[in-house]
Amino acid sequence: MSGSIPSDETDSADTRTTSDGDDPSNRKHHKTTIGFAGDAMVGRGLNHIYGEKDVEPATIWGDFQPRLQSLDGVFCNLECSLSNRGDRFPDRVYYFQGDPEWAVPALTAGNVQFTALSNNHSMDFGAVALTDTIDVLSEAGIENAGTGKTPAAAWEPATFSVGGLDVAVVSFSDEYEFYAATDDRPGIAWAETDPENPETQRLVGNAIERAQSGNPDLLIVSVHWGKNWIERPSDQLVSFGHWLVDQGVDLVHGHSAHVVQAVEQYSDGVILHDTGNLVDDFGIKDDLGNDKSYLFEVTLTDGEFDKIRLVPFHIDDGVRPANKSEAAWLRKTMRDRSEPFETTYERDGDGLVVRL
Repeated sequence: MSGSIPSDETDSADTRTTSDGDDPSNRKHHKTTIGFAGDAMVGRGLNHIYGEKDVEPATIWGDFQPRLQSLDGVFCNLECSLSNRGDRFPDRVYYFQGDPEWAVPALTAGNVQFTALSNNHSMDFGAVALTDTIDVLSEAGIENAGTGKTPAAAWEPATFSVGGLDVAVVSFSDEYEFYAATDDRPGIAWAETDPENPETQRLVGNAIERAQSGNPDLLIVSVHWGKNWIERPSDQLVSFGHWLVDQGVDLVHGHSAHVVQAVEQYSDGVILHDTGNLVDDFGIKDDLGNDKSYLFEVTLTDGEFDKIRLVPFHIDDGVRPANKSEAAWLRKTMRDRSEPFETTYERDGDGLVVRL
């Protein structure tokens, strides 16, 4: 590589450029803040709520929308296809598909600038629905990566600018190999998340090299990894995250577990082991608290990591800011889940901050 809640007026996400009065040259510092979130499942039951003619799609974000809009952009994982076509892929338990007529405007209203598409639901309705998804996102100006008509296209990094930074994102999944792109069928970028696996080293390493060739200010790997409903990453996933950083990745954006996991600082990189959910109709799973999540607001100053602000919110067929008890649960839970990594969190209103 060459985000507090609204009450923190002196350090809010809307501050893009600041003047440093203590700097003899009084030069201006450029700040970029990107919100990283987990799985966005804008389909299934949500079609019957936000797809109605008299419902504004932006209402899915509730009172949390201004927070999302205050950032330079939001990055998430799209946990469904966006299409009204296709046939169900055989032998699946759950099928997720959203109507693009409302789902794309909803994502735009949530300031979603990038979606990872490589996951275990992208092909739930087959190749035609997958290609429809790529098309409607691209037409809306929402960057995406991790799927394609060929394996080479699926592994192609997304390159774009956000908040004045040149960003490159590699996206892939270790979930559901059956959805992997082949020479004969569109699909996802798939690889085992094992740093010792030669094929993984080849596939992921080559994708990272392609991303590095453009000399981006920020190189991200957005990876759908690990099992659902797991509170802590496995030792293998921790090692794999370290391997990614050792290859030159600046930030690892993890998702799949449906619950928030640890933030880890490793070497010169940042690993968001799992960013939980952004919006869904999943309900509550046992006592895992998957209806509560964080928006991980990563701020870079002059292209260098500055801090990560964890802003709490609640999910119930839509999104709203977390209340006091929900925010307190999230703070305790995040600290507990991060103990193995010795991550230092500062209290910041209802949320947390990690200084980098």
